[in-house]
Amino acid sequence: MAKRLFDLIAAGLGLALLALPGLLVALAIKLDSPGPVFFRQERVGRGGRPFRIHKFRTMRVDAERQGQLTVGADARITRVGAFLRAHRLDELPQLIDVLQGTMSLVGPRPEVPRYVAHYPAALKDVVLSVRPGITDPASLRFRNESAQLAAAADPEREYIDVILPAKLACAADYAAHASLWTDLGVVLRSLRVLLTR
Repeated sequence: MAKRLFDLIAAGLGLALLALPGLLVALAIKLDSPGPVFFRQERVGRGGRPFRIHKFRTMRVDAERQGQLTVGADARITRVGAFLRAHRLDELPQLIDVLQGTMSLVGPRPEVPRYVAHYPAALKDVVLSVRPGITDPASLRFRNESAQLAAAADPEREYIDVILPAKLACAADYAAHASLWTDLGVVLRSLRVLLTR
């Protein structure tokens, strides 16, 4: 209950404070490339229930046809999108998902069904027992994931065989020990990372 209350207060305040900057970001996206302001994609949430995540669009509208992994300096990323990704601003609309109750401020990052299919049974139920979040310990650990994938001979295999299992282990540990205090710690660490970029 305390975690949900914290989510509601923080998300409400965040959306109110970021309303004007959000409008400026939306305008920049529209001026930079054709397509919608938001990127909506199906992700897997708590209990395995699917939902459509909110993000600022950072790629061309046809990007998903060419794969779901973002590798290095991906040519699909727009000019404004590169800036938004570098500063994690593309994630801000997920505050809407937090208010709706499909996400939390802190929790395992929600995956697309394609990669959830690779979750080992032993970890799947644990990871999906909590709401997915905007940030989590695995996001901080793998904040340079795109560069790691770019250095791999086969980015898809690197993600499935190396990165995803490590993320899941981290997510399972979070789910087993999550509390309001651990969430506050992750939020502070995430803000510190953003401010030092």
